Amino acid sequence: MVIQSQKLSASPYDLASTLTCGQAFRWTRWDHTSVGVIDDHWIQVSQQGPSLHVSTTHSSPNWKRIEDYFQVRLDLDNVTRSFPMDSHLREAKRAYRGLRLLKQSPWECLASFILSSNKQIPHIQQIITRLTQRFGTPLEVPPGHEPLASFPTAAHLASVSEADLRKLGMGYRAPFLSEAARRVSDGRLVLQSLFEMPYPEAFASLQTLPGVGPKIANCVLLFAFQKQEAFPIDVWIKRALSTLYFSDASPSPKQLEAFARSYFNPYAGYAQQYLFHYVRNQPRSPQPH
Repeated sequence: MVIQSQKLSASPYDLASTLTCGQAFRWTRWDHTSVGVIDDHWIQVSQQGPSLHVSTTHSSPNWKRIEDYFQVRLDLDNVTRSFPMDSHLREAKRAYRGLRLLKQSPWECLASFILSSNKQIPHIQQIITRLTQRFGTPLEVPPGHEPLASFPTAAHLASVSEADLRKLGMGYRAPFLSEAARRVSDGRLVLQSLFEMPYPEAFASLQTLPGVGPKIANCVLLFAFQKQEAFPIDVWIKRALSTLYFSDASPSPKQLEAFARSYFNPYAGYAQQYLFHYVRNQPRSPQPH
């Protein structure tokens, strides 16, 4: 086995926050490094000053794809300078300077967030691990490492019975994943076309899928398609916006969405992730249900 490595320059970069802020579910800590999968690449990554040290067992690594995934070429300071100058975002930027949005595979991102509905991150990770081990393609991993597999294709999952999916612990989400896999594999939903669609059209298109509501659609558009108008609102963000910007009032979801897009533009999605990670990690914060 040959392990190939490269250093990717990126400053500022907060690798730990980027991989644990709830946008991706296949990264685990391994002896001061993080191990995960990017498409069909087993990846080990660590931060060394202003650089990411990335290693892979892939025989022909796609370094361009790996750079895109980690978004090392993004001018992050330009993004965060666009944030409103309020004390809440200022503190979030200070605490997690270098947090970046990953550029994920559209199908894996869609399937993962369908499985995330009403689940905490450790549970989502467990389901995805079972799914990839059962239906993905095993990857070559170094001795001593846990086995990992690529994410199963939509075509493969379209042929899997709902009963077999339920055995993996995904419960009521199983038929939603099955239907999404069928529509993607037979071309009723062409994920690549969403890159070119205006945000409102892409947002509506994703919500034609059973089990995909506004939050999941926005997560997919932000984390896979990099549409910065997308502003996922879950219990954490609803609480943060209501408490920090509405004086503990009870704004409607539509009011929150309208406020977020106008106030946080042009990088509303990025601002959302900083607020989400900041609020979720505040000491003694009660766990939303």
